[in-house]
Amino acid sequence: MNDIAAACGTSKARLYHYYESKEAILFDLLDRYTQRLLALIGESEARAQRKNLSERDALSELVRAFLAEYETSATRHVALVSDTKFLGELQRELILNRQRDVVAAFTRFLKRAYPDRVTPVNQTALTMMLFGMINWTFTWLRPGGPMSYSAFADEVVAVIEGGLSGPVTR
Repeated sequence: MNDIAAACGTSKARLYHYYESKEAILFDLLDRYTQRLLALIGESEARAQRKNLSERDALSELVRAFLAEYETSATRHVALVSDTKFLGELQRELILNRQRDVVAAFTRFLKRAYPDRVTPVNQTALTMMLFGMINWTFTWLRPGGPMSYSAFADEVVAVIEGGLSGPVTR
């Protein structure tokens, strides 16, 4: 709480006026962040319909939208993948359900984009493979580094579309 108060330029007492505990701050952060991720999905679906995108292009847009969000959300994303265990049971279940909703949406996008490839047997594996490519960027991909988030999104899309031998489209 001392670190948070110092970063906000306020006192710890003032923080406790708004939040009863560190867990309440964590929940607020994760609540807002998971709502943002779900909103990105809705925005991507609406944009795909408005632009009349193919299902594959819609999936590519979703990947790009998530990576654009991840570029400015590293600390929130770290908390989402690492710190839900510090929430109370009801709060944790709410956040985990939202994470499941995000995964389910990605599965739907994948199934629509690749109906002959994504089956009930492999859909979880393929969805989690996609998340494996994008979810851990906070550990190694840096804004202003040698590869931008946008260029990385292009690489992810290229791997989805053609494997590692497929061309990178820029």
